Amino acid sequence: MFKLDSLIHKAKSSKFYLWVLNQGLDRMIPFNIPHGFRIMEISDTFIKTKLPYKRKNKNHIGGLHACALATLSEFTTGVLLLTGLDAKKYRIILKTLEVDYHYQGKMDAYASFRLSPEILEQEVYKPLEKADAVTFPCEVSIHDLKGNHLTTARVHWQIKAWTKVKTARK
Repeated sequence: MFKLDSLIHKAKSSKFYLWVLNQGLDRMIPFNIPHGFRIMEISDTFIKTKLPYKRKNKNHIGGLHACALATLSEFTTGVLLLTGLDAKKYRIILKTLEVDYHYQGKMDAYASFRLSPEILEQEVYKPLEKADAVTFPCEVSIHDLKGNHLTTARVHWQIKAWTKVKTARK
């Protein structure tokens, strides 16, 4: 069994391990299985994910469902954030999710998100030296295959050192 951080590292340079990562994430987050989210590309600072245009992701008028698009935004930012943070040291949990919908999706959609180590240092690590928790906003855009801008989401993650978490960790 692979550890997530090791698997993500291997997936950055191997299509096989990217496939294994996607399979593993399906098992770790079974709620997302019906959506069919896939990581298409991942590096230390960038991730691109896919929301397929299929029946389970459509709304009542045949467009991509608002909740599927919002969940892809959460998934995309969360996975890349986990690659930049040490999951053994820090807990991340969704605090707030805001989505602006610009265009109705009628084909596969792709989310892209960038995150630099410098931003993590400035906005997470340094503030955590003085605070128990920080709220870290991530902005992610989703476009369809033709380049139409479907959504802009602001995903606010609460980041806290596990040593500061008061609930039991299983």
